Amino acid sequence: MKYFTWINIRLAMMIAVIIGLFSFTSYRNERRKIKKTEVVFVGENTLFLKPEMVNKLLIEKNKELKTINKVDLDLRELEKSVNKQEMIQKADVFVSVDGVLKAVVKQKTPVGRVFDETGSFYIDCEGNKMPLSENYTARVPLVSGEINVVNKEKLSEVLKMITQDDFLKKNIIGLQVLPDGSLIMENRNYDFQIDFGRTINIEKKFKNYKAFFQKAVSDSTLNKYKRINLKFTKQVVCIK
Repeated sequence: MKYFTWINIRLAMMIAVIIGLFSFTSYRNERRKIKKTEVVFVGENTLFLKPEMVNKLLIEKNKELKTINKVDLDLRELEKSVNKQEMIQKADVFVSVDGVLKAVVKQKTPVGRVFDETGSFYIDCEGNKMPLSENYTARVPLVSGEINVVNKEKLSEVLKMITQDDFLKKNIIGLQVLPDGSLIMENRNYDFQIDFGRTINIEKKFKNYKAFFQKAVSDSTLNKYKRINLKFTKQVVCIK
């Protein structure tokens, strides 16, 4: 019986030591001062923001950052503040074990650029507004017309398909949204108008356009057309 009691005592002592060490380590970690900030950009689009722009968001509410204990930082509020930046799609903010305040940032992806009476801005891949950047200008299709009458997700789907396809990206440089929500597109090298119609059957319409274009190039007939109608999914109607 004594044997088992001694084992229990030793086990209790070991648990107490482990708890004590854990508590001491946690206390030291919480009282660790912030050494510096670090901004890491991830993804393909890393040109619109500079690290110092994000860094400013990290320190604007904590100007004496190096005197602040890790436990006193409100990381949730900091992350919320960084995510409010209109060029940022998602940001994760945390403190590393060595006391570095880090922000891992994914920037938004522009797929179109709008010009209207209020000025100019990008449309991102989710259909939301994105401000222009002083650091970099994206080469994306220009968008004009009644953009508010068309579903923003559908419009961004059209623009994404253009920017992600090598042929379409080189071929289509702009689109206009008509009052009824249908689209007219502009070709880079030819004067014909592309009547895309409403934002339905998007993939099929682009597939038809690419097939038509390749056939017309081989026949040397592209310069003869003034209008290419893609509204019908089973045929392309061309007007000379």
